[in-house]
Amino acid sequence: TGRGRWYFISWKGDIQKSGGIATNIGVHFFDMLTWIFGDVKENIVHLLLHNKAAGFLHLEKARVRWLLSVDMNDLPDGVKTKGQRTFRSMILENKEFEFSDGFTDLHTLSYQEILKGNGFHLEEARKSIETVYTIRNAEPIGLKGDYHPMLKKIK
Repeated sequence: TGRGRWYFISWKGDIQKSGGIATNIGVHFFDMLTWIFGDVKENIVHLLLHNKAAGFLHLEKARVRWLLSVDMNDLPDGVKTKGQRTFRSMILENKEFEFSDGFTDLHTLSYQEILKGNGFHLEEARKSIETVYTIRNAEPIGLKGDYHPMLKKIK
């Protein structure tokens, strides 16, 4: 998801306030992955910068090569040509599921549910928080092992 200069000036660009890119941009994605595919068995980080991160998660029922970036230069050319700032995609059993849309007002809806008493409990959030903590504190290994294919193009 591309972000402008405002991102790095705001609290979101400060790792001490936001937890960094894996937490700020990726925590919901990692939460979804563990909810669907089970607990993390292995968590490897290939790249960890202030504006992008990538790695490999071995989950109970899936092996996931992931990439997060707020750098618009990392968007696929076809997405940039359309003028889109967001690209979210997963490939499951050689079938792509593109889900870039559908996140409008997600935080507003979540906050409304919290105010109604329908929030999430600590134990429900623990797996995803531990996942992003591990990513944030990992030593990246570079382009070794099972890394995301888009990493070859990223600068």
